[in-house]
Amino acid sequence: MIKEEKVPLKEAAEQVARVCRRLAMLHLAFAKTLVAEFGEEKGKQLVLKAIKQYGISIGEEVKAKANALGLSLEPENYIEDLPHFGMHESMEKVEIDREPRMIARGCVMGKYWNEMGMGELGRLYCFVDVAKYMAFNPDYKLVHLKALPDGDEYCEFAIRLTTEQEKKDFFDEDKDWRYIDR
Repeated sequence: MIKEEKVPLKEAAEQVARVCRRLAMLHLAFAKTLVAEFGEEKGKQLVLKAIKQYGISIGEEVKAKANALGLSLEPENYIEDLPHFGMHESMEKVEIDREPRMIARGCVMGKYWNEMGMGELGRLYCFVDVAKYMAFNPDYKLVHLKALPDGDEYCEFAIRLTTEQEKKDFFDEDKDWRYIDR
């Protein structure tokens, strides 16, 4: 019989944080390369195109799991397999102005991008949240009301209904859909 090993939670969180930091580095390396090769505007468009596809892949995976379980595609059934610790220093659910929100403090990725002076380019990664929710169910979006790479103290998220125009622009390959994240 194999003896089961246990890792202290603090050590496990540190390991997840290391991977998140590396993911932040990878995103920034790709984003900087695309901007250097294609110029600011086209490079950022390509980064957003990749992030959108990445988010759609995540959202479709979560949607398939919900469908397999016979769950409706409502926000409460959006169950993603993100780590519960290590990505942020803390995550809490709050209610602000009668709206449920999530506050993430100490985002490892956002802190790295800000340390590098590349918050704006790093922030393009965060659009994955809008994309994954809209791929799960186009009627909803997860928006950043605050974001560490934007200079805020923490990230604040809300799930909101999308408009018909937002749906149209998101699924149109040629539209800039960043405005949806507000």
